[in-house]
Amino acid sequence: MSWIDSLKFQEDGLIPVIAQDAKTGEILMFAFANRESLEHTAQSGNMTYWSRSRKKLWKKGEESGHVQKVKALYTDCDQDAILVKIEQVGEAACHTGKRSCFFNELSGDNWKDVGVQIFDPEKVYGHK
Repeated sequence: MSWIDSLKFQEDGLIPVIAQDAKTGEILMFAFANRESLEHTAQSGNMTYWSRSRKKLWKKGEESGHVQKVKALYTDCDQDAILVKIEQVGEAACHTGKRSCFFNELSGDNWKDVGVQIFDPEKVYGHK
């Protein structure tokens, strides 16, 4: 795929990806992709990432059902980062069950949870 060949992956073969709600503009999450995950994304139409902690493909929503349908892909001027505009199916983008992974807001010297809880991760994944 020529568009994947034009990307500048890091030495570890990964590229940063920001997922943004295509309708609202809300930033939902940050993750990494590799060549294989982007090929899978192109074939399926749903966002697939590379899980650094599990060291495997991470088909977003494979366990929770909260998939990300790709609406548009963008790269920055250096082609070393991706912005993907998505339709978040099931409302929750975060594995914690929150709408967005960015739910901690700095309040004074402390972080305050301002997130919208969509589902209970213990019920979905068996852990928090």
